[in-house]
Amino acid sequence: MTTYTYILKCSDNTLYTGWTTDLKKRLKTHNQGKGAKYTRSRLPVTLVYYELHTTKEEAMSREAAIKKLSRPQKERLINTKPLIS
Repeated sequence: MTTYTYILKCSDNTLYTGWTTDLKKRLKTHNQGKGAKYTRSRLPVTLVYYELHTTKEEAMSREAAIKKLSRPQKERLINTKPLIS
């Protein structure tokens, strides 16, 4: 099963990191205010980065690692793989 680790940019310019098995559905859920408590008051959110993984464990481990990064480190990560809008 393909899983994803992702970073969202919130309306207040903060970053949120999570993991999912369905990236499009999860982004929609966040923007409907039904996602993580953190993002509910910071809508809308925009997908700025994602990685593919083969297992849930890999995605969760990567999420934990990204959450430990500083804001500048996260921004460098985001800039290594720009998304096409």
